[in-house]
Amino acid sequence: MAATAGIIAVLGGREALKGRRIEGPEDLRERVREGLPFAALEAVARTLELERPELTAALDLPERTLVRRKQERRLRPAESDRLVRLARVAAQAVEVLGDTERAVRWLHRPNRALGGPAPLTLLDTDIGAQQVEQLLGRIEHGVYS
Repeated sequence: MAATAGIIAVLGGREALKGRRIEGPEDLRERVREGLPFAALEAVARTLELERPELTAALDLPERTLVRRKQERRLRPAESDRLVRLARVAAQAVEVLGDTERAVRWLHRPNRALGGPAPLTLLDTDIGAQQVEQLLGRIEHGVYS
């Protein structure tokens, strides 16, 4: 599992989190409960090079809701939780694969070890995210995947 610092980096750091200090999982949990700023969603989309349809699919968030959240400048707790799940997997991919560029490429490419789909397409559910995290764990430990 990715370290909190890696997750925060993918979420856009202190700038996207509106200067709020997050030192550990407890702080991050509280920010999720409050609802993350919309800027964190924009930072994740930039970092992972996500087009709007990919972003809405990964977060299971309708386009109209996304537009409303942008106006409100804040996500709801459940939406924030899904965004953190996406950031957590991305941070683990960066950690395992060595850099953001490789991680983004890997997340977007079809993967035989996952049955064919791109890892990114599985992140709309917790079980899919777990599958991707397990695969990254195998890669990290040198198990052929």
